[in-house]
Amino acid sequence: MSTVVHSVAAGAVAGAIGTLAMDLIWYKRFRQGGGDQAFVPWETSAGTDSYDGAPAPARTARVVAGKVGIALPENSARVANNAVHWVTGIGWGKAHGMVGVALGTTHPALGLATGVVAWGTSYAVLAPLGIYEPIWKYDTTTLWKDLSAHLVFGATLGVVYRLLAGSD
Repeated sequence: MSTVVHSVAAGAVAGAIGTLAMDLIWYKRFRQGGGDQAFVPWETSAGTDSYDGAPAPARTARVVAGKVGIALPENSARVANNAVHWVTGIGWGKAHGMVGVALGTTHPALGLATGVVAWGTSYAVLAPLGIYEPIWKYDTTTLWKDLSAHLVFGATLGVVYRLLAGSD
């Protein structure tokens, strides 16, 4: 298998594991905040039956689909949320793998950089789509919670990627 294909595949797997790690942080915060839903229903967006009030990934799917002329039915919000969430995390992992090949490194610190870029990109892309507010409208506590979850994603991604792709 070519180095690029192997790196992208390793990145995809690492991105999925990083996404799960980030979700576990968000779930822990949900439970600490008084939420009582079990992990699997929470993780799979149980109860999301329309786009009104749906999480950002579902609303992103709806906006993007609408821009290409596809009207998503209300009852697709749960599936759309899960698909966009996981495809995004895996996509960042694949990008991480490509950057690792280009830079010639599997150093785990690159994962932290990927997490920061993913975090910043979410605000840069989702604010113009009307999914998020512009980043300067958020308080530092909210931004830190989001950034720290993305740092967990990136750290996990970086370590798993190094294990799968091999060390420098």
